[in-house]
Amino acid sequence: MNRSIRPLTIAIQALGGQGGGVLVDWIVALAEHEGYIAQATSVAGVAQRTGATVYYIELLDADAAAGRLPVLAQMPAAGEVDVLIGAELMEAGRAVQRGWATPERTTLIASTHRTYSVSEKMALANGIADAAIVLQALHASARRLIAADMQALADAERSVISAPLFGALAGSGALPFDEAAYVATIERAGVGVAASLRAFAVGLQAARAPVLAEVAAEPMATAPRALPALAASPAVQPLLESIRNSFPPVAHAMLGEGLARVVEYQDIAYGREYLERMAQVLSWDHADHGHALTVEAARWLAVAMSYDDLARVADLKTRATRFARVRAEAGAAAGDVVCIEDYFHPRLQEVAAALPAALGSWLEGSPRLWRWLAARVDRGRRLQPHRLRHHLALRVVAGARHWRRRSLRHGREMAHLSRWLELVQRCAQTDPALALQTVLCRRVVKGYSDTHSRGQARFDVLMQAAQALRGRADAALRLSELRQAAQADPLGVQLTAMMQALGLQVPG
Repeated sequence: MNRSIRPLTIAIQALGGQGGGVLVDWIVALAEHEGYIAQATSVAGVAQRTGATVYYIELLDADAAAGRLPVLAQMPAAGEVDVLIGAELMEAGRAVQRGWATPERTTLIASTHRTYSVSEKMALANGIADAAIVLQALHASARRLIAADMQALADAERSVISAPLFGALAGSGALPFDEAAYVATIERAGVGVAASLRAFAVGLQAARAPVLAEVAAEPMATAPRALPALAASPAVQPLLESIRNSFPPVAHAMLGEGLARVVEYQDIAYGREYLERMAQVLSWDHADHGHALTVEAARWLAVAMSYDDLARVADLKTRATRFARVRAEAGAAAGDVVCIEDYFHPRLQEVAAALPAALGSWLEGSPRLWRWLAARVDRGRRLQPHRLRHHLALRVVAGARHWRRRSLRHGREMAHLSRWLELVQRCAQTDPALALQTVLCRRVVKGYSDTHSRGQARFDVLMQAAQALRGRADAALRLSELRQAAQADPLGVQLTAMMQALGLQVPG
């Protein structure tokens, strides 16, 4: 086949549920109506999120084919793609990695919104990939880049992402069809026409707007809010005044956030306990180090004091703000019924830990009873918190917060926290940099149930390392490297190897 009848090639990388198939159907219908031969294939995947699907389309002008039956490819080839569409930023980045975009040839249309992968969510630290780096790679790899938050555009018009992507394709001029032909294709499909046309129009406009040079900051990189002048509750106001009068200004914002977190988690008395602990940390800190120890401890002490337990999880699942957020995300109008189904899988360990300390300890020391209960408790349950029966059951569990401070779990968490702060104090006496790194190690503890247990086990290893490193000139640097290894590898292989290389004992 000579170059005069070379087909137009379109590759689309989308997640399951995004309507990638609808977008392909529209493109094929458009091309065939305009006198083109069209072939579309798809290869579904299940490795990321709801599964990334690769769609591939080849279009050939029927007149140029001169009656001959063309042979069209079934998958994109590196350097041979005219239009590349990524329905999510990282999926666009993966397509570029495969070589499907070239600066000499490819028009690249990418949605800049993110749907986080499992690996990003399960990281012990902030595992979110750097979107700015991906966007830079898209700029460098395409002849023309059209980048916008297509998901937000679709949501605003109560449509799906395929419609603004179709609009962006029309606006790009990459295919030899006019705008009216695209509109007619949506109208002929006859499903959700009004909403699809609105979303198509905003996608068309996005293609004609200046290309994005950067994306929004990642959600975990936001700075703390300034300390408010007045508390929402008069009872909290004395605690705010204590922050202003007793702590350096550089720590006020983080202390305010930490105080709000622990008070919301438990009560005002718990907030007072938080500030008392922070006053101890401040007494170990040094102004000539910018009070960095106090600032970081304000963050991680609040996180440690507001650990996730059964009561916390049940409370979060039944809050009115959660139902409002879900309705907004679903685009529900007034009167629409929105149903939520949660998977709730508390282990018997969490149930026992939520009991008063004496009762929980007795249960843990009763093997036969434990086995009998485990067979009945250790199983997943699907709950629908919008239903009265399930909602009331979750509210009963959430009510356990009232005796949380007498529970077995709380006693253990506070004992663990005290040992951590004692080590920070010892390090601060001789090595402020090591003390700061010891505080930062707390970030490996996160989540609930097994996730929390694994993180806390990794944290205990780091605390042993901090103790063993005391007195070494490079102690802070080495502990920082160990923490990064612990965060990077959920299995702990990197952490173990690094500890062995430093001559530190690795716990069995």
